[in-house]
Amino acid sequence: MLTLDLTNLPCWHDLAPGVRVQLRPLTTALMVATRSDPAVEAVPEEASDEERAVAFAKALARRAVLAWEGIGDTDGAAIDPSPEAIDALLDIWPIFEAFQLTYVSKGLLLEQEKNVSAPLPNGPTAGASNTAKPARKSAKTARRG
Repeated sequence: MLTLDLTNLPCWHDLAPGVRVQLRPLTTALMVATRSDPAVEAVPEEASDEERAVAFAKALARRAVLAWEGIGDTDGAAIDPSPEAIDALLDIWPIFEAFQLTYVSKGLLLEQEKNVSAPLPNGPTAGASNTAKPARKSAKTARRG
């Protein structure tokens, strides 16, 4: 059963020990706005999926982050979220992964469910993604003999 959160309130997400962010709900409007973000549209067509994922995550975070705790400058002084600071935060690999898992993937899992392609809830392939690269060219047809 699909559970609707009719309050649509921001929620706190823990990204690392002592680091948490308050994020807007992951709504259709937020995803559509992110897809048309200039930084996302500027990603070259030949860019890898990973490069696209980083650009999208940063654009989404710039729209979604309302507040945070446990984040400071090089002197240890707490700083407020800004586009530059949000991008720098997501440049930290464990933070990027936590953001993807706790925020982005929850919306994408629902998208996959409607396409009947949701990952299995358990087992060695739970949540696995395709890692094979496309073939460079088609295989030759076998000779008939």
